[in-house]
Amino acid sequence: MNVIKYPGREDWASLTSRPHLDVSQLNSVVSGVLDDVRANGDKAVKAYELKFDHAQLDSLQVSEKEMKEARKLVSKDLEEAIRLAHYNIRLFHRSQRFNSKKVETGPGVKCWQKSVAIERVGLYIPGGTAPLFSTVLMLATPAKIAGCKEIVLCTPPNSEGKVNPAILLAAKTAGVSKIFKVGGVQAIGAMAFGTESIPKVFKIFGPGNQYVMAAKQQVSLHDVAIDMPAGPSEVCVIADESANVEFVAADLLSQAEHGADSQVLLITTSEKLVDDVQREIEKQLENLPRKEIAKKALENSRLVLVRDKQEAIDLSNMYAPEHLILQTSDYAELANKVINAGSVFLGKYACESAGDYASGTNHTLPTHGWATTYSGVNLDSFCRKITFQHLTETGVRHIGHAVELMAEAEMLDAHKNAMTVRLNSLK
Repeated sequence: MNVIKYPGREDWASLTSRPHLDVSQLNSVVSGVLDDVRANGDKAVKAYELKFDHAQLDSLQVSEKEMKEARKLVSKDLEEAIRLAHYNIRLFHRSQRFNSKKVETGPGVKCWQKSVAIERVGLYIPGGTAPLFSTVLMLATPAKIAGCKEIVLCTPPNSEGKVNPAILLAAKTAGVSKIFKVGGVQAIGAMAFGTESIPKVFKIFGPGNQYVMAAKQQVSLHDVAIDMPAGPSEVCVIADESANVEFVAADLLSQAEHGADSQVLLITTSEKLVDDVQREIEKQLENLPRKEIAKKALENSRLVLVRDKQEAIDLSNMYAPEHLILQTSDYAELANKVINAGSVFLGKYACESAGDYASGTNHTLPTHGWATTYSGVNLDSFCRKITFQHLTETGVRHIGHAVELMAEAEMLDAHKNAMTVRLNSLK
């Protein structure tokens, strides 16, 4: 890790910056695949599955037989863990249900909202070396609670045309409607445009590599909504002299193993912790199967020594991390000062992994500084709010003249007239 001691505030912008990649060539490749899928549907999707996932597919949809086989391939212990996580995620997201109430803004004028589920949503679940079956739970569970009529899931198969069984079990547990063996850009295109097999959805959720992220951005311009813009995963840990060094190192490494482009930031007020954490990271790193990936991530990560807790929280708020861990003696006080973060973990026992899997909170979170403007996925992500208003004769008399004056001032005479004719009818 890169150690920076007592940086001036004028240097914070560079400390909190993310790598900027030249994606011009990548976007061109993505655009070509999307155009092909739009024009040729299933034929194009199958061709790209053969090219990229080396899978020869006769059918894109996962069959009922494959679903039953998957259950037998998942250990009882893992099945119980999936069910526990699903229970907690469902419990937490159920608490987010919207309760509407009618508001009388003036005599005879009532306004209210109704929450309506998005009818058809698409979930993208990465496979490969890290099949994210936990993300199935994080996305499908709130979609089901919201009342989405159709939940479509796409995930890449292996070269034998099989989907990871844990992904299938999680999908069954959370209530996914249809599962397709499609990965990468072609999956995003298929859900955005619709093909002979895969329904067009109204909103796409889920993480992926830079090609998938670019595809989501492109289709969001004209064809479909997406959950949020995203970049590589990241964590910020704020720790003081009371922190458990072993825990801090483990938290940093758990993020670093996501990918070589993952971001790890430690902010501390303890100079001793700086050296202790580096030694502990080296020790734990040697036992990780994905240590080469973690090492690359750590090369671009930063350990920052600051003067006090206020500087620590200010720097974190500028960074706006996806995950923020507060391993300090006064974590409750610091938590009140958090302005920008995707999800916050309080105290030495609240590791990021808890939120990633089973505490109940959602792990689909804004990255790349987008926590300044975006929330993580929640129940509202799968809903729309429709507003209603009702006016009586009294209501027209109460606000009618104000409406006329404002419409006239904006030189929108037809707007004015729509109210004027109503006022005249009451004379």
